[in-house]
Amino acid sequence: MAFPLGSFILFSLTLISTHLSTTHGAFSEQSRIELPSDDHPSQKLTHLHFYYHDIRNDNNPTIVQIIDTPKNVPNGFGSTFMMDDTMTEGPELSSKHIGRAQGLFGLASLQDLGMFMLTNFAFTEGDYAGSTLSMLGRNPISEQNREMPIVGGTGVFRFATGYAIANSLNSISTPEHFVVEYNITVRHP
Repeated sequence: MAFPLGSFILFSLTLISTHLSTTHGAFSEQSRIELPSDDHPSQKLTHLHFYYHDIRNDNNPTIVQIIDTPKNVPNGFGSTFMMDDTMTEGPELSSKHIGRAQGLFGLASLQDLGMFMLTNFAFTEGDYAGSTLSMLGRNPISEQNREMPIVGGTGVFRFATGYAIANSLNSISTPEHFVVEYNITVRHP
């Protein structure tokens, strides 16, 4: 007795879809990830204010260039850096350390000094110790009041969304020690 090709394909697809839905169901039952739902209708609005410090020296840098570009490219386009900067309560590096600003940024504009920024603000002190906020966006570094999106977080800030306003403190910054002020507003459970 011959088994028609169409029936064989239909039978195979049924077996595969049954296997996939069973696998998905088992994953969902085992998951401990808290998802946003009607159980958490109220969101908190949190405002954070801190500074981070880019240190560019030979002894103990907190920022290093990982990709350089040819000299004929305008605005350093393509230059890419990694950072692990100290976050402080006040503008001085000697003020209380509250965490680290860790991430990747690069010069991403041929027309101006526009960067892409992928930064995790990892808090180590206070109510937010062990929590992070993730920022991803364009940073036009020659402007003041630069707005960038907060796209997520962990710990206290799980499911956070919001925005960051960055301002360079040119009056106290040097080529070896660049200070940036951040005001962040986020909604989170």
